[in-house]
Amino acid sequence: MFEPNSVTPAPPSFSALVWLRNASVVLVLSALVGVAAWQWLEKPTRGKSPPASREAAEVASKVNAAFEADWAAKQIPAAPRADDLAIIRRLSLALTGSIPSLEEIREVQAMQGDNVPQQWLERLLKDRRTSDYLAERLARVYVGTENGPFLIYRRRRLVEWLSEALLQNRAYDRIVRELIGSKGVWTTSPAVNFITVTSEPGKGPDERKLAAKISRAFLGVRIDCVECHDGKLGSPWKQSDFHQLAAYFGQAKFDITGLRDDPKQQYQTRYLGETEPAVISTKVPWKPELLPEKGAPRSKLADWITAKENKTFARTLVNRLWALLFNKPLVTPVDDLPLDGSFPPGMELLAEDFIAHDFDLHRLIRAITSTRIFEASSRSDHPEAEKHWAAFPVTRLRPEQMAGSVIQAASLGSLDAEAHVLFRIKRDIDVGNFVKRYGDRGEDDFDDGGGTIPQRLLLMNGNMVTDNVKNNPLAAASSRIRMLSPDVKTAVESAYLAIFTRKPSPEEAAHFENLLTAARLNNAMSDLFWTLMNATEFSWNH
Repeated sequence: MFEPNSVTPAPPSFSALVWLRNASVVLVLSALVGVAAWQWLEKPTRGKSPPASREAAEVASKVNAAFEADWAAKQIPAAPRADDLAIIRRLSLALTGSIPSLEEIREVQAMQGDNVPQQWLERLLKDRRTSDYLAERLARVYVGTENGPFLIYRRRRLVEWLSEALLQNRAYDRIVRELIGSKGVWTTSPAVNFITVTSEPGKGPDERKLAAKISRAFLGVRIDCVECHDGKLGSPWKQSDFHQLAAYFGQAKFDITGLRDDPKQQYQTRYLGETEPAVISTKVPWKPELLPEKGAPRSKLADWITAKENKTFARTLVNRLWALLFNKPLVTPVDDLPLDGSFPPGMELLAEDFIAHDFDLHRLIRAITSTRIFEASSRSDHPEAEKHWAAFPVTRLRPEQMAGSVIQAASLGSLDAEAHVLFRIKRDIDVGNFVKRYGDRGEDDFDDGGGTIPQRLLLMNGNMVTDNVKNNPLAAASSRIRMLSPDVKTAVESAYLAIFTRKPSPEEAAHFENLLTAARLNNAMSDLFWTLMNATEFSWNH
């Protein structure tokens, strides 16, 4: 255990004795709290998670074969497999918005079996952090990031509803049908908020905003580009395509019972070159034979969008879920896919499997994360390996991932649903404040822009890192590692695992062990944590 500088004490005063008594209480509490922490440092618990689905692994093998054929044709060597801890870090960042805790890393190290990352994935799919984080990422696609019209819109209720649906692994087509076709009050029927967010005070739902949203979010096409005129430069879309899609929301209105459909209400617009607005009839832009003959317009549209034969729906979700897992979509932009191809290797295989298994989101996550691409190292000597998915693409962490990782690294225990509510509330507040200062990307932007100087200065000098690494024997990981580690070797290794999700190299270990041994200061571990958190490696998803 580290020791402070040797100091010859003066005779204690009464106030000093009181301080020593209080300090002793703090140390006793810290020791009690730290009993489990000692196990995280040296004695991991044993345990097994359920194995990955064999069927998901089978479709992953087919996807691998498609990519391998593409790499062979382009003469691009595939990167080797990354180690288990690197894959687990990717899973945690993509699904919970944070790196794994030191407690979780020790649990992973104790797991047995051939595929530890997939065992860990099974744990994450049952974790409320995963459903909460994915619900927020999807809500950005569906309703944006603003609070909207408060009287008729509750974003938080929508996110909570989405989270519960994802935790239960409700079929994705059911989720989307509810978003488009629900009726009722936005507080008791949360899916209705997908419609109400487009409204302005004194007005009903905005049909144009809804047409733009469903085309991008669920169909992967930017049909809103022809809202004011027919498409140009080879675009297949016409102005009528957009407005006939918008017309499906023409009957939606609000009254004292909430959102409902009024058959007497009609959607009108004025086309380019016309002098008067006209009533627009409903019509889908492709595959009209999939449209049900009976039902309310919104309900019919929801059934058409989610029909198994309408493969654009499945492709769109595959591309977006791939983007959530890699922080980079298969097709860029993420909401602009070709209707009839050509498609990247593996996309059609994943879409067909998604359809065949009733839009099972958990199965799709298992399949993608079982692929050779997700498990590949990010290191390759070939200049185009990453471009063609022969190496794992390295991108900057999103702002909420950065903040969540700083807070988690500063705590030995997992900040999950089992953590004390005060810790979870503080985490949410700190993440929100950091994202505002760092810069929110808004509606799910996967553009990996370079970090700015103010962002780097915010990490180095802001309260987020400084407050989470300062000495605090009851909460801070740096202080507890210093108190509980039997030697500097264990302390340095624990710090690297907590921050980088890996052990230090021999050179790194020797360097920091020598510095900590020479320093012999209480704040030496705090300085080490601050240094590692500000390293470039911490800010990327390698």
